[in-house]
Amino acid sequence: MDIAAFQQAALALLGPKGFITAADDLAPHLTDWRKLYHGKACGLALPASTDEAAALIKLTAQYNVPVVPQGGNTGLSGAATPDQSGQTLIVNMKRMNSIRALDTANDTIIVEAGCILQQIQEAAAAADRFFPLSLTAEGSCQIGGNLATNAGGINVLKYGNARALTLGLEVVLPDGSVLDALTTLHKDNTGYDLKQLFIGAEGTLGLITAASLKLFPAFRARATAFAGLASLEAAIPVLARLRAATADQLVSFELLPRFGLDLAQKNFNLRQPLDIAPDWVLLIEAATPSADFDIALALERALGEALEADEIVDGLMAESDAQRQALWGLREGIVNAQPKEGASIKHDIAVPVASIPAFVTEASAALARDFPTARLLCFGHVGDGNLHFNLLQPKGGDPAAFLGLAPAINRLVHDHVAAHKGSISAEHGIGQLRRGELQRLKSPVALGVMRALKAALDPDGRFNPGKVL
Repeated sequence: MDIAAFQQAALALLGPKGFITAADDLAPHLTDWRKLYHGKACGLALPASTDEAAALIKLTAQYNVPVVPQGGNTGLSGAATPDQSGQTLIVNMKRMNSIRALDTANDTIIVEAGCILQQIQEAAAAADRFFPLSLTAEGSCQIGGNLATNAGGINVLKYGNARALTLGLEVVLPDGSVLDALTTLHKDNTGYDLKQLFIGAEGTLGLITAASLKLFPAFRARATAFAGLASLEAAIPVLARLRAATADQLVSFELLPRFGLDLAQKNFNLRQPLDIAPDWVLLIEAATPSADFDIALALERALGEALEADEIVDGLMAESDAQRQALWGLREGIVNAQPKEGASIKHDIAVPVASIPAFVTEASAALARDFPTARLLCFGHVGDGNLHFNLLQPKGGDPAAFLGLAPAINRLVHDHVAAHKGSISAEHGIGQLRRGELQRLKSPVALGVMRALKAALDPDGRFNPGKVL
């Protein structure tokens, strides 16, 4: 491996705007969003077209240079951070940010991998369509990264993860060849569905350069509610009740703990809107493309029935967009308050929806027994079974000492997840963070298939080494 010769060849191929080695310019790309992982790189490549990306990857194959694909670098598992060798090339897709086509008759949009998620949402809205992928980092994350991690977000209950929103992909393979599977067909049964190999693979099998995505009718009406639960167990019948009452137009069903609301109030002066402060509340949103369906009335009636059935103890409906934004601001406040509370150990788990109350009760009790000073912050997309089961350091505690407990805490939480036949990563990916736990808990047969796919597509192991497997 002649790094100097590779750097000269990459600069000649991409030019000074497309290949960067200056330390100050590299620095933001060498650590993850949570600052848990830090690496080194021989350069930052910014291809401006699929042809450039393909030529670049052929060059890395020629010089045997490892490749770390990187999007907006907003991931939470360290998947886009290089190792400490200094021989890795980071390939960031931000110069490939064009929307190639939008077809309202077919309800599809073709986008390049460097498009910011919010840019795609806005393009869809301008065409009177809706692109449902939505998450906290949507103003900076790139769609290529969203696809590489199979991102979820707040609308999965109705529309599914990124995988469910994708019709086709264009991918540069590790040898530099281009897989053109950028179909806009809604039905195509001609053999293996190759795009699925790369969605959720976290850049270990290829470099996504473009995607064909599904669009949906724009909403004509939306209703947002906030409800205090009589118990955590009551969340399950409330979910079923609201889905039926809204003709399955429920798009978000978020579980928020009183502790999280207290943190949002403490750190951002965001007040809990209910007079009663139950242990658990729901943030609920239903939306419809029909102008004739009174979605707000349907949701309000269903919540009234839940109140009469003693499933909820209190509730309110947002009466304006400002009130809606304030309710969602509480959800974001819980997320953003965590760094202000010190170190945290995060879990992005999923269990069957019906198992949520039992999992939370059992895992909480075990944590309180073994780690009594850690502060549990459990919240998330309960409508699809995905909880962010996070532990915050004790007040006034030592952050480094608390993070040192991560292996033991992870094992405890993940063992309870496994007992309920769940997943240790619902939407954040494996990356570096959960690699060891994946090897411990994934079936040997499944791991064997994954390694066989990796060996077939990337026999030299150059693509995102040290991640996932």
